[in-house]
Amino acid sequence: MTKQTWTAVVSAILFVLSAAVIAMVPVPYVVWAPGATQNLLGANGQRPLVTVDGVRTYPTTGELRLTTVAVTRADADLSLPEALYAHWSGDRGVLPRDYVYPVGATVGDVREAESEMMSTSQDESVAAAIQAAGLPIKRAPQIASVAQAGPSVDKLEPGDLVLSVDGRPVTTPAQVTEAVARHRVGDHVLFSIERDKAVSQVSITTVSARNAPSAPIIGVTLSDGYRYSAKVDFAIDELIGGPSGGLMFALAIYDKITTGGLVGSLDVAGSGAINGSGTVSAVGAIEAKVAAAERDGANVFLLPQANCSDLADRPHAIRIVPVSSLGQAIDSLKALQDPKRQASVKGCS
Repeated sequence: MTKQTWTAVVSAILFVLSAAVIAMVPVPYVVWAPGATQNLLGANGQRPLVTVDGVRTYPTTGELRLTTVAVTRADADLSLPEALYAHWSGDRGVLPRDYVYPVGATVGDVREAESEMMSTSQDESVAAAIQAAGLPIKRAPQIASVAQAGPSVDKLEPGDLVLSVDGRPVTTPAQVTEAVARHRVGDHVLFSIERDKAVSQVSITTVSARNAPSAPIIGVTLSDGYRYSAKVDFAIDELIGGPSGGLMFALAIYDKITTGGLVGSLDVAGSGAINGSGTVSAVGAIEAKVAAAERDGANVFLLPQANCSDLADRPHAIRIVPVSSLGQAIDSLKALQDPKRQASVKGCS
């Protein structure tokens, strides 16, 4: 073997070893890809994915698909070749790991946060659907979170609705805060709360605020909530989290509690966050969700108007319908079933 041949062989071996090392070294990114879709008008085994009790319901047809994405887990590594492949693929995305997962967050931390966002999304979707259907609904202060070291632990829970404080009805979070502030540190405050449609009385002893020793607090945060007669149960896969299913949840509930059939023969997929007033806001990984819907045979995809700019510049095999509210989504689906109105439903421009 000549010197030149030997040099070439060694160089080739070093190149292969270097490439192998580079391929194995994790990079600080995560990838999302098209995930599964679930028909919210269907069932998980024998259990409907969305069940509504307490109000009259009606038969539904067609499909309303919740779209999901497969994301690199918080405890999983991503190689450089995997990241490059996702970057060049039209239906995948790559983001810095710190942008998706807080530094130091465990799988449990991430799962808990995503589960809380999913629960909030479902609550907001129920309120939006009930209001859109014209059914009775009232606002009420809601417990958003409970401090683990505070006096409300094991007494109040996220999702509890506060009906009165010390016997006085309250309708806003500010009224609850003001009622507690009228007390002294160490006083007992009597709350009337609603949890799972059952009303109970809870007494909580105030403690001092960390930065204001004379200010009484009960260790909770509050948000706007809603009271209504309907009881909605979701049988969604526990591994699915986040707020992006809100729009599709609201449409499925609305379809079940109104006459006429919202979907008809359409196979509709979509994604979008929603609040109790029905406003639809942007979500992430929209191109991957569109790809999942196309793969599973949907013919319409609803997305937030604000997400139009996130779609890849390529033709889609599915009709894209942007919306900014639940009402607009409902009107668009009804128009798509009417041959005379189909052309009025605009796509992303």
